[in-house]
Amino acid sequence: MTNGSLARSYLNKASARLRALDVLMEQKDYSDVVREAQELRGDREILARGTRWSYREVEGDEPVAVFLHAFPLQKAMWEPVLEALEGRARAVALDLPGFGSSASLPAEPTMDAYADATAGFLDALGIGQAILCGLSMGGYLAFALWRRHRERVAGLVLADTRAGADTAQARQGRYDLVARLELQGARAAAEQFLPNLVGPTTRGRRPELLEHLEGWILANSPQGMAAAARAMAERPDSTDLLAGIDVPALVVVGEEDGLTPPEEAERMAGAIPGATLARIPQAGHLSALEQPGPFNSVLIGFLDRFRAGG
Repeated sequence: MTNGSLARSYLNKASARLRALDVLMEQKDYSDVVREAQELRGDREILARGTRWSYREVEGDEPVAVFLHAFPLQKAMWEPVLEALEGRARAVALDLPGFGSSASLPAEPTMDAYADATAGFLDALGIGQAILCGLSMGGYLAFALWRRHRERVAGLVLADTRAGADTAQARQGRYDLVARLELQGARAAAEQFLPNLVGPTTRGRRPELLEHLEGWILANSPQGMAAAARAMAERPDSTDLLAGIDVPALVVVGEEDGLTPPEEAERMAGAIPGATLARIPQAGHLSALEQPGPFNSVLIGFLDRFRAGG
């Protein structure tokens, strides 16, 4: 078969699968939508310490950047970032255990257990050190990795997250969600989180993003989300770690973030020696998705300074 024939064959297959995706979206069959989209994006799988992980990787210069997603989403939220970094940096976005296409951990996880498992995932990919980029729950995991495996952390990007533990009210809210997940399935997480994940600008201008978020949430395992909610509820306070962070750090926050507001990010950046703070206008809690252009600009600038040793 000639190169032209191969290209036409691929495009025909891709077009057919995209049409199938449209049908599935109309039917609200989100789990099949996610599986189809993962195959089209070229997602990969690897076995690490007995757990099957799903991830996406783009090639580029060192250092490696590893992206840890928010709750209750999956690695697809980092797609605009990976596209921007392709050819610039080696970047890996993974589905955390129990989310997307990654298997759950065999035992009830804690945030430290997620950190240990993620270290095993890095081992399986041959990644010694990485810049950890965590948004929301991904930030909690980045703190746990710093606490337990700091020799693996070359730098930190902490986006729309907090160092503190849950308040009593927030902890109870997570356990209430666990109970609803057991009764209602993934729909409970969508109903609770969709109203607050994005800012008012995004809600008014990009309603299609809310549809993507709903699809990702509904495609997740209710059991996986419940396990993560319990782990977040019981996570330790990481505030005392901030002053000891001695790697380059970037703190990013959406100016419209109502879940982890800019004041929280300012306190965190002020406590980390030499940290840079970036506020993203017209973005809520998911700054990387809501305003990918400004977010990627800040991130690429941080990576460039990192390579330059600044």
